Amino acid sequence: MTSPAPLLAPPAAASAGAAHRRGPGRPRDEELDGQLVAATLALIDAGEEVTVGRVVARSGVSRAALYRRWPSLTTLIAAALDVGREVPPEVGDAVDLHELLLTGLGLGADGVAPSAPGYPEARFRQRIRLVMADRALQRAYWTSHVARRRVPLERALAAGVARGELRADLDVEAAFDAIAGVAYYQLVVRGERIDEPAVVARMRAAIELIWRGMRA
Repeated sequence: MTSPAPLLAPPAAASAGAAHRRGPGRPRDEELDGQLVAATLALIDAGEEVTVGRVVARSGVSRAALYRRWPSLTTLIAAALDVGREVPPEVGDAVDLHELLLTGLGLGADGVAPSAPGYPEARFRQRIRLVMADRALQRAYWTSHVARRRVPLERALAAGVARGELRADLDVEAAFDAIAGVAYYQLVVRGERIDEPAVVARMRAAIELIWRGMRA
C-alpha cells in the first residue's frame, strides 16, 4: 500500500534516491544527493511548487550537478516523496497471515497510527495531490518505490496459497490492492483520519471481509 500504513525507501534522503540517479561514470556524492532530496522535500512539505530553480536555490547545488545525479526532476520528486517510508522485511512461513493483515494497517493490539513513523499525514496528502496531478510522476513513483514495498506481503500471501491456508485461485496482487485500498479509501475518499475509533472499526470490518474471501 502506498498508504501511510506500516505495510509500506529508508528514511535517509540519499538512500531514497540512490537507485534512481544516472548510471556509473561519475563519482558518487551522497552529500549533494542528500541536499537535493532534502530541498525537494522541504518544498513539498511547504506546499510549494517544485521546480529545478527552486531546488537549486534551496539546496545550494548547481543545476548541472542536479542533472548529473538525476535523469529528470520527476525522479527527484519521486525520491523525495519516499523519504520516511520503509520496505517491510520478508515474512516467515510461521507468520499468522490474519494478524499480518491487521498489523500491516496499524490495526493490531496497539491501535492504529495516523501515519507511518517518519511519514506525517500532511506529507501523505501532499503526495496524493502531486501524483494525481502528474501521471508521469505517479508512474515513476510507483515503479521506483511503491511497487517494491508490496513484495514481502505478496510473497507471504503466495506462501499461504502454497500451504493451503489461502484459496488456490487467490490473485495475490488483487488481494494486496484490496487490503491497501481499505486505508486509502478512508483517507483519500472519505477524508477521515485513521486514528479515529469509528474509522478503525470500519477498517477492521473491511479487512475481516477480505480475509474471509481469501481463506481456503
